Amino acid sequence: MNFEQLATIITDTHQQLQQSAVKAVNQCQTVRNWLMGFYIVEFEQNGEDRAVYGDLLLKNLEKRIDQQGLNVTLFQWARKFYLTYPTFARLIDNLFHQIYATMSHKSLQNGGEQIYATLSHKLQYTDKEDNNNKISAEKLISSISFSHFIELMKIDNPVKRMYYEMLTIQTGLSVRELRRQIGALSYERVGLSGDMEYALTAIRQKIHPQTVTDVVKDDYFFEFLNIPQQRALLLKENELETRLLDHLRDFIIELGNGFCFEARQKRILIGDEYFFIDMVFYHRILKAHILLEVKISPFTHAHVSQLYSYLNYYKAEVMEPDDNPPIGILLVTDKNDALVQYTTAGLDEQIFVSKYKLQLPTEQQLKDLILKTIRQ
Repeated sequence: MNFEQLATIITDTHQQLQQSAVKAVNQCQTVRNWLMGFYIVEFEQNGEDRAVYGDLLLKNLEKRIDQQGLNVTLFQWARKFYLTYPTFARLIDNLFHQIYATMSHKSLQNGGEQIYATLSHKLQYTDKEDNNNKISAEKLISSISFSHFIELMKIDNPVKRMYYEMLTIQTGLSVRELRRQIGALSYERVGLSGDMEYALTAIRQKIHPQTVTDVVKDDYFFEFLNIPQQRALLLKENELETRLLDHLRDFIIELGNGFCFEARQKRILIGDEYFFIDMVFYHRILKAHILLEVKISPFTHAHVSQLYSYLNYYKAEVMEPDDNPPIGILLVTDKNDALVQYTTAGLDEQIFVSKYKLQLPTEQQLKDLILKTIRQ
């Protein structure tokens, strides 16, 4: 072993064990919060002096304990955590006995031992509903931090929540990215694709985009525009653009990570004629302009020739030395994949054709797909 090998092995050991330590701390914190929720609910239902505290229970509890971090907000989330995930009881019951075994003599005085024994008995018989259609408690607690659970508890629909649990486990989402995926309707999008594995792979790529194909989606959902199906048939292109920009925040979330809005109906002069690009964005990760054209009709080859000329203009007149070549995205109501392939073949510029939808798939379609994946 030489010096460099010594330094490398110490660094690797430090990093691996540090990661393990952080993971262990996260798991202990999750178990602690579930147990606190269990205790609080048990007291609210059966506490001898619960009537004295009523709605002020958590505030009085914070004041009595007087420890940093143990506050009303945490107690509220802990209570909700227990009520949302009661099936953690089977796993946590074993951990509870370990905690009980390490309790100080002082903690067990004045009837404390009987209280812990009663709680332990109740924990064993806490509702342990069938888990055939759920992700195991062991997998959830070992893979998801309590900060993730807070975001998941905001989702009332249990099937939808289960999807985001699975997504977090399989793609290693940070809390910030989990929020983004929820806001970007990842659950609804997967329901439309019908291919869970493909969708999860695509999501991994879009969390940290490296190439243009990582950025562009096959389908975009504009359900946040609240356009009824019958009204959509009469929609004009400029009206659709206006509605999208009126909901710019939702629109950018739907487009994905890295998009920065620059202009609508960007006027450019080619020869002695003016042309107008529907929308222009700059992608801060790819360092390239993105020209977006919105059509209220299915794809035709004429759409590509128009967008192609805009890309050539931007490449010659607008692109800075540090920029990458511009990218074109054509949004249409429907597309013939074969026609798209033959129309765009051989083009140097990067042109992508995607469909947009104004309505989401049904709840039953989504539920059937998620449960099918969980059972595999």
